[in-house]
Amino acid sequence: MQQPTLSPIVAGCMKWGQWGSGFTTGQYVNMISACADNGISSFDHADIYGDYSTEEEFGKALHQLPGLRNKIQLITKCGIKMPVASRPSFRIKSYNTSKEYIIECAERSLSNLHTDYIDAFLIHRPDPLMNPEEIAEAFTRLKQQGKILHAGVSNFTPSQTAMLHKYFPVEINQIEVSLLYMDPFHNGQLDQCQQEKIVPMAWSPLGGGQLLTDTTSERNKRIVTAAAALSDKYATNIENILLAFLHRHPSGIIPVLGTSKIERLQSAMAAAGLRLEAEEWFMLWEASAGKQVP
Repeated sequence: MQQPTLSPIVAGCMKWGQWGSGFTTGQYVNMISACADNGISSFDHADIYGDYSTEEEFGKALHQLPGLRNKIQLITKCGIKMPVASRPSFRIKSYNTSKEYIIECAERSLSNLHTDYIDAFLIHRPDPLMNPEEIAEAFTRLKQQGKILHAGVSNFTPSQTAMLHKYFPVEINQIEVSLLYMDPFHNGQLDQCQQEKIVPMAWSPLGGGQLLTDTTSERNKRIVTAAAALSDKYATNIENILLAFLHRHPSGIIPVLGTSKIERLQSAMAAAGLRLEAEEWFMLWEASAGKQVP
């Protein structure tokens, strides 16, 4: 199984549209181009972003950049049904991971994004009613048709991933992980990624911005103090130290940076080439945990 090739930092597009900056088509064009020019070739979407509008807005912009599609990677997710004005038939927020719905979502995303293929197609959340055989059937058909190149999951536990992996190779698990959310280092998610050669993508890799904005938290103060000391040593900023903490892990964590500012994405690319010493990694771990390792 060939692992998907992604850039060291993935541009998270959730806040580019209605849920954040409200980009115009021209602003999308400029942002996509700037990312590509700076080596950020991977873009993360989900069908629900912007109340089901961000994919389509991004696709309109991408359509104005001929020749770029084969140089970038598009990631998107499906499976959440969210009741909004554009989906009047959805009565309550729920999940749907049926074969028919997965294929329907993939076809819609292909159309929205103005592309013939999706580089990585993920199940957004574990569905309590999911049938792994059905999901595998959908992924298999889409792969055979060349409509998706890689398939995976998001927010799946090790047992949920293993269940699906029995029927179809899971190639990505997009999970929450940061110095403020350390569970994946201990709950088996990253162990499984290493064991099964699954690519871990980290959403909210900077703790949703809390680390640098919430100055009242003693935990945040400890982490920022430790990161600041290392940022001086490596002549970089605190954000890059927090990202380097993730890059240092042998599972190959790829951060998804959910910003609409190209300057932050440009800066974050430097973190991929920064390798913390093991003791420095544990300094940050200790600052987060508030205690020494056992």
